[in-house]
Amino acid sequence: MQVSETVEITGHLLDSGVLSRVLEDIREYDGDYVVDRFDVGHDVGDPSYVRITVTAEDDDALQRMLMRLQTKGVNMVDPGEANLAAAEVDGVFPDGFYSTTNLETKLRLGGRWLTVRNPEMDCGLVVSEDGAEPVVATIPMSDVRAGMRIVCTAQGVRVSVPVQERTGDGFGFMESDVSSEKPQALLVRQVVDGMRSAKAAGKRVLWVGGPGVVHTGAAPAMVALVDAGFVDVLFAGNALATHDIESSLYGTSLGVDLAHGRGVEHGHEHHIRALNTIRKAGSIRAAVEQGVLTGGIMHALVTHDKEFVLVGSVRDDGPLPDVYTDVIEGQRAMRAALTDVGYCIMVATMLHSVATGNILPATIPLVCVDINPATVTKLADRGSSQARGIVTDVGLFLEQLALELLPDYRANR
Repeated sequence: MQVSETVEITGHLLDSGVLSRVLEDIREYDGDYVVDRFDVGHDVGDPSYVRITVTAEDDDALQRMLMRLQTKGVNMVDPGEANLAAAEVDGVFPDGFYSTTNLETKLRLGGRWLTVRNPEMDCGLVVSEDGAEPVVATIPMSDVRAGMRIVCTAQGVRVSVPVQERTGDGFGFMESDVSSEKPQALLVRQVVDGMRSAKAAGKRVLWVGGPGVVHTGAAPAMVALVDAGFVDVLFAGNALATHDIESSLYGTSLGVDLAHGRGVEHGHEHHIRALNTIRKAGSIRAAVEQGVLTGGIMHALVTHDKEFVLVGSVRDDGPLPDVYTDVIEGQRAMRAALTDVGYCIMVATMLHSVATGNILPATIPLVCVDINPATVTKLADRGSSQARGIVTDVGLFLEQLALELLPDYRANR
C-alpha cells in the first residue's frame, strides 16, 4: 500500500535548477509525484513556490525520500511532531534516524519549534534538557551514547535555505559557477569585502590550508594576514605546519630553496629534521617560547594567540606533537573551533576542505581557492552548496589578497 506526503519549496527554483533536481530525486528514490501548485516569480528577485504530493512504496521509503528532499530545502506542508527513540548502543543511531543537512534546521517538539544547534550534514539530532528547556543539537555517530534521545524520521523537522543574494556581479554568494576565466582582481576584492564584513560583525575568519601555501612562496603573505588579524583559526594537516617550520628553519620547502626555486644539497632531509626539532622542544608553542622557531605562519599564530587545529593522516612523517593522530578526536577539535566563525577561506587542500565543508553550517560563506577546478567542484558536490570557487594559483591569490587588505604590505616586502 503506497503512502504519500505533501511538500513545498520556495526560492529561485527555475534558474537555479533546484526544481528539476528535486523531481529527479523523487524518481531516483522510486517515488512518484503530482505538482499541486506552481506559482512562478514574475521578476528576477521574486521567488517561486511549488507544492507537490510525493508518493512512495512504504513509510520507510517515504521517510528516506523526505530526508533527501530536505537537502534541497523541501519541507512537509504539515510536518507534525518529532519522533524520538532511545539509542540502544554507544556509537549507533536507532533505526530510521533523521540524517541531517547543514541547513538551518528547526524541530517541532511539544507544539514548539526549537532551533537546532550547530547545523551539520551527515549527523543525527539529539534532544537533551538544559534546565527545564529541551535542547536539540546535531550529533555525529561516534558521539552517540546509549539512552540518548535521537530524532527518527523526517516528521517534525523543517529546514531553511540561506537567502539567495542575487546581483549582477559575477561572484554572487549563491551562484555556483566555477571558472578560471573570471576577473581575478574582482574576486579578490569581494573576498576582502566578505572578510571585513565578518570582522565588523564580531565574527572570526577560518582558514583551511594545505602545504601549497608554503610551496608557492605565499607564507609571508599569510603571515601578514595573521599579523593584521585576518586569520583567527587555521585548520590544516601535518604537512602545512611542517613545511612552514622547515621554511623558517632552513629556507626550504620539501628541500626546495624558496628564494631561488631549486633543490639544495641534502634538502630532502630538512622536513624530517624540522619535525625532530619541534618534537624535541615539546610543541610548536614551546619552540616559539624557547626561541627555536622565530618566523613563519605557525610562529605568527602562536605569537598572536590564534587557534589552530592540525589533523594528520596515515602518510604523515613525525608527525608534529600538536597533530591529532586520532581522526575522531581531530573532528571534535575542529567542531569545537567553529564558535563565532563568520567566514571561511580554503586554499590548496582538497581533503581538509571537504572535511571542513562537512561540518560547516550552510549559513557561513565559504570560498575555495585552488589551481584544480575539481577541488572546488568536489566540495560543492559533497553538499557544501554555499561554496564559491576561485580557480587560480594560490600563491598569486594570497599575494593579491594581502595587497588588497593591507596597504602597507608591498612596502614591508
